[in-house]
Amino acid sequence: MSKKSESEFFSRRAILRSAASLGAVSLAAPALAQSALQDIISAPQRGTWDDQFDANASSRSAVNVMSNNPVLGQGSPAYIQQAIVEYQNIVANGGWPQVMPGQAGMRIGTADPVVQQLRQRLMVVGDLPRSAGMSSSFDSYVDSAVKRFQARHGLPVDGVLGEYTLKALNIPAETRLGQLQTNLVRLQSMSGDLGLRHVMVNIPAASIEAVENERVVLRNTAVVGRIDRPTHIINSKIYEVILNPYWTAPRSIIEKDIVPLMRKDPTYLTRNNIRLFDGKGTEVPPEAVDWNAPKAPNLMFRQDPGKNNAMASTKINFHNPNNEYMHDTPQQGLFNKLMRFESSGCVRVQNVRDLVTWLLRDTAPWTRQEIERVIALRQNNPIKLAQEVPVYFVYITAWSAKDGVVQFRDDIYQRDGATELALQTKTGIEQPAGSLDDDMLPQ
Repeated sequence: MSKKSESEFFSRRAILRSAASLGAVSLAAPALAQSALQDIISAPQRGTWDDQFDANASSRSAVNVMSNNPVLGQGSPAYIQQAIVEYQNIVANGGWPQVMPGQAGMRIGTADPVVQQLRQRLMVVGDLPRSAGMSSSFDSYVDSAVKRFQARHGLPVDGVLGEYTLKALNIPAETRLGQLQTNLVRLQSMSGDLGLRHVMVNIPAASIEAVENERVVLRNTAVVGRIDRPTHIINSKIYEVILNPYWTAPRSIIEKDIVPLMRKDPTYLTRNNIRLFDGKGTEVPPEAVDWNAPKAPNLMFRQDPGKNNAMASTKINFHNPNNEYMHDTPQQGLFNKLMRFESSGCVRVQNVRDLVTWLLRDTAPWTRQEIERVIALRQNNPIKLAQEVPVYFVYITAWSAKDGVVQFRDDIYQRDGATELALQTKTGIEQPAGSLDDDMLPQ
């Protein structure tokens, strides 16, 4: 908000607090206190603020669009068909207005004519109830509606009209309708029996669902493959969990990263707990290698389990031809990013121990307590699941569920046929020099 409106806002707050204090002290004259308070509320200097703003701001918040409804539920095709009908009607009625950026970072407290466009846009899809009315004030009703919109589109729920929120708001209704129709086909292809217990990795959402009896019992944030090294779509089964896994460096990492680092810092391998082995399994000391030779040594570079391991505490194996897997990571800050498309195809899992506990529920003696005890030992421990759990890597950028909430995600791999749907796509992202990638040679 502007300095003037901000000062007016706090002045009003101060006056209201003073009036409330006077009312509390003057218990003998409640009618007089109420009259004084009403005079303040009705004063012309209050500007264009919503009369209900101060009274109701604390009681209104963004509707939580997350639920226990799975993306791949049995009714998913029918629910997205209902959404298609809804968006067909929106298109037939002229779509929604474009929201022009009147003020950078527009948020609660702003008074600007552009807010009327924003209100209209949010009303069309039901994020803002029409009873909120038309106004140029970005009040708490609008704030709650923007947060609901952001949640439905996988954006940070901060109520601020930032770059990506504005881009998402201004995607035409016809384009969103086409996105729903494209994803109907994808959902129909996954409408069979997925198993009473299964794991779903939705690549565009960078999200994981553990589903049991048609309910999401666990949802994990993920980091998936970048556009030039995408995570593959696959239907498979999880057969193994490895606690304290080894990490074996791919040849590309050895040549491009590790050898140059060893030329600069001969202690690099030792500091990172990476050991060298020849074809017979005999360990080779780093000082026995000519790091200035034209070719990288023909040795296996294996990192021991530990905090610095590229897969941290856990690796989850499933059958696939791409050497991809799910795993923990020492780089936990990646899960806080809006762009979580940074791996080389494997899937990093936030709070992975929650998922592992669920996977090993029927595999004795692997309780959460036992899992934590073994991880603390820093010793490699492969565990075969008592019963393999189906896992589905899917590419779903739009869906709906029985709660009627229509959700959209970025078309990160540009497969939906409309360039504007890939809001955050970055190509050719390279790993920083010396970083450990998450793709590894077969063990």
